[in-house]
Amino acid sequence: MASKEYGVDLDALDQVVKELNQVLKDMGGPKDKAKNQTYLPDGALGKGFEERDRMHKAHNEMKDFIQQQIVDKIEGMIDEFGKKSKQTKDAYEDAEHDNSMH
Repeated sequence: MASKEYGVDLDALDQVVKELNQVLKDMGGPKDKAKNQTYLPDGALGKGFEERDRMHKAHNEMKDFIQQQIVDKIEGMIDEFGKKSKQTKDAYEDAEHDNSMH
């Protein structure tokens, strides 16, 4: 059985890190919309009836859910994956450097 060599494409890993960082920058748009551009003024649905209060409360709850449970979690996952990809790339670069010194 022949021995096979495996390699890691450090440029590809570096590109992944760059692209993930760009995705994080691009997440600013959805994050801003979820936080600031879905504002519902208090009197926008009318005044003095029970359904208005429930609708206003439901809107605020959904806005918070989208921001905290969706956008923030996606952003955190992308950030974590980017950091782990960078650590992996750096570890392979260090190993490659150490091997070339021997």
